[in-house]
Amino acid sequence: MMKKMLRVNVIISSISAERFLDFRKPFPQIHINTNLNLTEMERKPDNSLEVGFVLTISYNPSVAQINLKGVAFVIGDKSEIDSAYKDYEDKKPPPPMVLQSVSNVALTESILIAKTLNIPPPVPLPQVTTETKQPGTKASGKEYTA
Repeated sequence: MMKKMLRVNVIISSISAERFLDFRKPFPQIHINTNLNLTEMERKPDNSLEVGFVLTISYNPSVAQINLKGVAFVIGDKSEIDSAYKDYEDKKPPPPMVLQSVSNVALTESILIAKTLNIPPPVPLPQVTTETKQPGTKASGKEYTA
């Protein structure tokens, strides 16, 4: 028998973001703190859940800040909803699917906001490195061509 999965729809209801550093000044070495809190879980009569969340991104030194608030609507099998709500009441972690969905939407939105404010993104982006190899030597690892 195949287990049904929870479905999560994430809605952002409030966005607050500000750049404190003058656009003409270079960025100092910064540390970015990202904090995602699921604030509440409410059971609905249609056997669904509403999960409130707040994402706070702070830059140290204080060059910018981003805050997002919203709600995740969780639907699924009655037993899964019951289990998720009981875990919430027992102060246990939320289902990974809910946390992952909220995290994906909120962090993706925060990256777009960071781009708009011309500040470093709150998650590290992949770094492309260029390696120079000497003629006749083989680079370590596999080489791929497309």
